[in-house]
Amino acid sequence: MAIQPVILSGGAGTRLWPMSRQEFPKQLLPLAGPVSMIRATLERVEKSDQFLDPMIITAESLRFTVAEEVRQGQRPAAIVLEPVARNTAPAVAAAALLAAETDPETILVVMPSDHVITDAQAFNDLVALAADAARDNWLVTFSMAPTRPETGYGYIKTADALPNHAQVRKVAAFVEKPDAARAQTFIDQGDHYWNSGMFVFKAAAFLAELKKHAPQVLDAVAKAVAAKTTDLDFIRLDAEAFTHAPSISVDYAVMERTDKAATIIGDIGWTDVGSWAELWSIAAKDAAGNVTLGDVILNDTKGSYLRSEGPMIAASGLDNLVVVATEDAVLVTSRERSQDVKILVEQLRKSGRSEHATHTQVHRPWGYYQTLHQGDRFQVKRLTLKPGAKISLQKHFHRAEHWVVVNGTALVTRGEESHIVRENESIYIPLGEVHRLENPGKVPLNVIEVQSGGYLGEDDIVRFGDTYGRA
Repeated sequence: MAIQPVILSGGAGTRLWPMSRQEFPKQLLPLAGPVSMIRATLERVEKSDQFLDPMIITAESLRFTVAEEVRQGQRPAAIVLEPVARNTAPAVAAAALLAAETDPETILVVMPSDHVITDAQAFNDLVALAADAARDNWLVTFSMAPTRPETGYGYIKTADALPNHAQVRKVAAFVEKPDAARAQTFIDQGDHYWNSGMFVFKAAAFLAELKKHAPQVLDAVAKAVAAKTTDLDFIRLDAEAFTHAPSISVDYAVMERTDKAATIIGDIGWTDVGSWAELWSIAAKDAAGNVTLGDVILNDTKGSYLRSEGPMIAASGLDNLVVVATEDAVLVTSRERSQDVKILVEQLRKSGRSEHATHTQVHRPWGYYQTLHQGDRFQVKRLTLKPGAKISLQKHFHRAEHWVVVNGTALVTRGEESHIVRENESIYIPLGEVHRLENPGKVPLNVIEVQSGGYLGEDDIVRFGDTYGRA
């Protein structure tokens, strides 16, 4: 029986700020290779015959960007939208309930979308072994041999092998992220392993244990699934019901409480990319132990991670630091303290700033826009529309807009009229006028938008029709 991949893609990745942000988090970024992390996760299961089409669980706000990544490969079994974030247990419960609608005996492999796995064949072999144990109703997780006393991971203490499954061990205990001294003790003892956060189990077996140990989760999610709706390519869980689910992880809700927890120790080249220090550890380094990406110039620097997605970084005399620059922010921290980036992100959020949530380039289902300049009563943006894409039919109460086509051809609706606007041509949209911008061509359309008015916020919009189902 083929195995159902369930890919969790709703996290915010705050430790990888300033590249990872709330509205465009780390799983959508090519942080550890040429493709995004979610695309790399999808490719692991798309290239093996033992897997069914993947099911993706993601946040409402990420639906279009996730869908774009998914469409580069095979068609997914489903893209399921969480109306609110409720940690992993409710998300996995929804996946198990949806799979059980077809067959309660379906084997699920649950994977976060932000892990690096360098040995795909070893991963596939590990899943096959876990699936055999899962058919006997064991809930299996993957343990990774520790290479250092890591304080950013949880640990699993293993016990004896399972009957009839010599390579699968029973879990003796789950251990929360330890301090450095305790982590070193785990390394010395040799019977504690990193908890990978991946799971293999039968849908019915997981739901039975969830009912036993966290019935309030199952009750809320079952109601959300029963009242689900379909919207374009998405399955929307009922918001009111799902909101009542406790925010709790699979480990807390089930794995630490069940007597069915088992684990396989694997060597698959696994890394949980949870910090800049992790990215430094897996990347190619120069003779001085530096990792450099983008426009970076070094002098007398060692053991550092330097990455520019915007301006040049010139660094001299650095030792074991992380420096990451984007168009609108620069992070500087020690490698040892890179887990603390989340504290800075929380400070940004509490201060009311936008840099924790959005980049200067903001992705939309039709493409993206980038803020170029802002001033008193005006704002300049670049709009890039994908071939065949169009923005919603809309109007603004507080601003007028002037569109200049940089390249491509635009089809502009303005009131009752339609206009073709070509390269180096422009058109004016008066305040309050109903309008729409479309790209009828086969190449991307780039437009400079000059906004003017008393209020220029993104919420000054009334939509009359939208291809993408937005209100």
